[in-house]
Amino acid sequence: MAKPSFRIENVVASITINQNIDLDVISVNVPGVEYNPEQFPGLIYRLSKPRTATLIFSSGKMVCTGAKSEKEVHTAIKKILKNLKERNIVIVGEPEIQIQNIVASANLNAEVNLEKAAYLLENVMYEPEQFPGLIYRMSEPKVVLLIFSSGKMVCTGAKHEDEVKIAVEKVYERLKELGVLYE
Repeated sequence: MAKPSFRIENVVASITINQNIDLDVISVNVPGVEYNPEQFPGLIYRLSKPRTATLIFSSGKMVCTGAKSEKEVHTAIKKILKNLKERNIVIVGEPEIQIQNIVASANLNAEVNLEKAAYLLENVMYEPEQFPGLIYRMSEPKVVLLIFSSGKMVCTGAKHEDEVKIAVEKVYERLKELGVLYE
């Protein structure tokens, strides 16, 4: 049986800079940013490398989405702050970066008997009339797994990349142990 695999699809992080930021100044001085305060209070700063979108609020809070790793989040924030400083927008101190959620897709490389899995696993929700996947709330690491009969999975709620790896391996072993995986 092939080992399970996974790929990180999105890392969401919140960033705090302990100062207020003038979004009007940024929108005038930084080309390509989107800022329409009548519609949304934040400024949208998109990067193509790494491919991310960062919402910047006047409070100094930011939310970065779209990164494929924790490292990409740090790269994106460094790049944005460097760009702002080059345009004489004063940023003092170091940003506080906190990973809020990591979403990954995974493949168990085996089919899953969801009926049986739902009966044998704890902390699950399975209502095939409403949703085709089994929702499994894992306590350690604290993540939510959406498991489909095809063996495809979505892992959400991780705060570190290694938690995704641990969760995928753990659920694979557990499902194998319960005899609900089929090649």
